[in-house]
Amino acid sequence: MSKAAELAALIGSGQAQGNRNLIINGEMTVSQRGTSFTGLANNAYSLDRFVYYEIGDSVSDVSQSTDTPNNNFNNSLKLDVTTADASVAAGDLTCFLQKIEGLNSYKLGWGTSDAKSVTLSFYVKSTKTGVHSGAFKNSAQDRSYAFEYTVNSSNTWEFKTVTVAGDTSGTWLTTNGIGVQVTFALMAGTDFTKVAGSWGSGNNFGSDNQVNVMDSTSNEWYITGIQLEIGDVATPFEHRTFADDLSACQRYFQNTNSFCLFAGRGTGTTSGVASYVLTVPLRASPTVANNSLDLRGYTSSAVDVSSTAPTVTSYSSTDNLLTLGCTGFDNLIDDRVINFQISGSANQSTGFGLDAEL
Repeated sequence: MSKAAELAALIGSGQAQGNRNLIINGEMTVSQRGTSFTGLANNAYSLDRFVYYEIGDSVSDVSQSTDTPNNNFNNSLKLDVTTADASVAAGDLTCFLQKIEGLNSYKLGWGTSDAKSVTLSFYVKSTKTGVHSGAFKNSAQDRSYAFEYTVNSSNTWEFKTVTVAGDTSGTWLTTNGIGVQVTFALMAGTDFTKVAGSWGSGNNFGSDNQVNVMDSTSNEWYITGIQLEIGDVATPFEHRTFADDLSACQRYFQNTNSFCLFAGRGTGTTSGVASYVLTVPLRASPTVANNSLDLRGYTSSAVDVSSTAPTVTSYSSTDNLLTLGCTGFDNLIDDRVINFQISGSANQSTGFGLDAEL
């Protein structure tokens, strides 16, 4: 596309302003949980904001890859099939999806007479040629639109676009809950598919014409440059700074510094409370993601170690402050000032996560 055509597309779509991409981390640069995930469990996150669903016999390794379509991208998400499932049962499913917060997707007007069309664009590379698919779904998973795209050449980066008319029916949240779910199916049984190209009821992740990417351990699938925007035209990918992408991801998940100190006080001999200032406000009160955390409590005269993970007792988005309840100690002093620090070599290398994912 020429520069003049790109400018015309931006102006014509009404999206010439920034922040037009509803997908967070679409170029796969942020991965707070790590860069390689072996045998990823069902309903687990890998690269930030992308959750993996796996139901059935297949097993995959997922990683942040440096294999990209061009020099405009540094990273992609890679799926490598490690245990194949060549016979797809009705309830089998393998897919990636991103859940878009309603506070970001409300502008689509879905579920009303003002529903706007959207265009989804992305780069994909797959060993498996043929018809691939995905879907748009609401929070209740009772409204969905299956779309298709074709991989023409094996192991070759290709650019795809999908334009979808907005849904004028159904309930689409405009709160801090799930507004829109965007899925990319790798394998989907009949319980999770429909005919592509129209809105309908049901919990569908793709079309009934989908190839099975999970049918061989030789198969790989990559994706990057995912953009979802209002309008009927795919505009050039909106590159954000790494800091902006990281900050957007941290609304849903934050890793603490591995050597951070928490100021707190004892609430008895076995428990205490500690405060932690968040990097950015979270979407909602989080849970502590690392359940094997060891905490070391420092008083003026003793060191006391707990192997019990802290729990969130309060969260203030206004003050950007989290209060953690810490138990499992032996010799703390009630109302005595205490510093809590992560202990244990494994925890010192990773810190712990605060999870406020949708």
